[in-house]
Amino acid sequence: MPLARVIVSSCLLGAEVRYHGGSARIESPILRRWQEQGRVVGLCPEVAAGLGTPRSAAESVRGDGASVLAGAAAVITSDGRDVTDAFLAGAEHVVALAQELRIRVAVLKTRSPSCATGEIYDGSFSGRLVKGTGVTAAALLRAGIQVFSETQLAEADEALKVLDRSLA
Repeated sequence: MPLARVIVSSCLLGAEVRYHGGSARIESPILRRWQEQGRVVGLCPEVAAGLGTPRSAAESVRGDGASVLAGAAAVITSDGRDVTDAFLAGAEHVVALAQELRIRVAVLKTRSPSCATGEIYDGSFSGRLVKGTGVTAAALLRAGIQVFSETQLAEADEALKVLDRSLA
C-alpha cells in the first residue's frame, strides 16, 4: 500500500540552508517515523531558487506571501535588495514538485518569509511579528496543499493518515 508523502523544510531536517547558514533541526518521533517510512521530501524554496547560504535576511514588505503572489507586496533583504522574483521562483518550484509527486501535505518552518504559516516578520527588520504566511506557504495553500508548521507535526500526521486511507 502506498503512503502519502510530505514536503518538509530541509532546515528542519538539519540542512544548513537558513539565511545565517545554520539549520533549525527538530527532533521528533513523528518526523523520524516519516523518514523511516520514506515519506519525506526535503526542500528549501530559497536554495531551490538559487539564493546562496548564508544570505542576507529577508522579510515581506507591504503584505504577506499571499500579497507577494498577487503582486501587491515584495520580499526585501536587510541590505535593501528586492528578492521577490527568487522567492516566487522558489514557491513555483515547490508547488510544481508537490503536484508532480502528488504531495498534499507540507511541514514548513515558522516565521520564514518563504515557509511561514500563521505569522511572519513585519518587514521592518525589528523582530516584530504580524499575522501572515510566507510566499511558498501561500502558493502551496492556493494549490490546495495542507500546510503545517513544525509545531503542528501531530496535526500533519493525522492529515497523512487520512490520505493514506484514501490511497488504500
